[in-house]
Amino acid sequence: MRIDVISLFPEFIDQCAGFGVVGRARERGLLELQGWNPRDFATGNYRRVDDRPFGGGPGMVMLIEPLRDCLAAARLADPQPAPVIYLSPQGKPLTQARARELAALPRMILLCGRYEGVDERFLAHEVDEEISIGDYVLSGGELGAAVLVDVVTRLQDGALNDAESAAQDSFEGPQGLLDCPHYTHPSSHEWGDVPDILRSGNHAAIARWRRQQSLGRTWLRRPDLLDEAGLDKKDRALLEDFRRQWQEAGGSGQAP
Repeated sequence: MRIDVISLFPEFIDQCAGFGVVGRARERGLLELQGWNPRDFATGNYRRVDDRPFGGGPGMVMLIEPLRDCLAAARLADPQPAPVIYLSPQGKPLTQARARELAALPRMILLCGRYEGVDERFLAHEVDEEISIGDYVLSGGELGAAVLVDVVTRLQDGALNDAESAAQDSFEGPQGLLDCPHYTHPSSHEWGDVPDILRSGNHAAIARWRRQQSLGRTWLRRPDLLDEAGLDKKDRALLEDFRRQWQEAGGSGQAP
């Protein structure tokens, strides 16, 4: 997959992509990441990329021309078609389902705004989609772009050392439930012991426990996700049993 990022700080994206899963994916040739700075395409002595907004008000707005020329250069760098995605708090929330769709693309171009944003005419003519990573405002789109790069890269075949790791993540699978709790050594600790079922060697029982914990954790933390999960009779029974155990334990908010 190839991702081009248009940003006034392309080195930020490059640094974020130098570690962990994304860094390994680049080393393995699974991801090609290229940064583009609109300032390189600006004209005049000061190479301006922004100006005051019409109508007054605080802040600056990114200019059309440097962005348009920068985008044109990015498009010419590779013949594969690429949707242009603007990282914006006004965009549709990024979900795991949308991430899977984007991860199947051969290429995308990410646009990072700064200041008060980008001239609306550029967005109307050149941007295919706006995506938000949350209901809050950042100083620029670079953090959002870094998140999106990470999300889609880890879904590339071969990006993870264990392919099953992604399949078991929160929001994965057709029902989009939260993940179950995980434990490692030591089995006994002053903060508690690993549940006996995980040390039993009974894989069927472990799978059932994990499924129940996933259902229960989703009910406790993101009950809205259950509304669209389409639980079958078996899942509903597991969840009801979880609720009973939780209530008997005092309803502390922690999984039983």
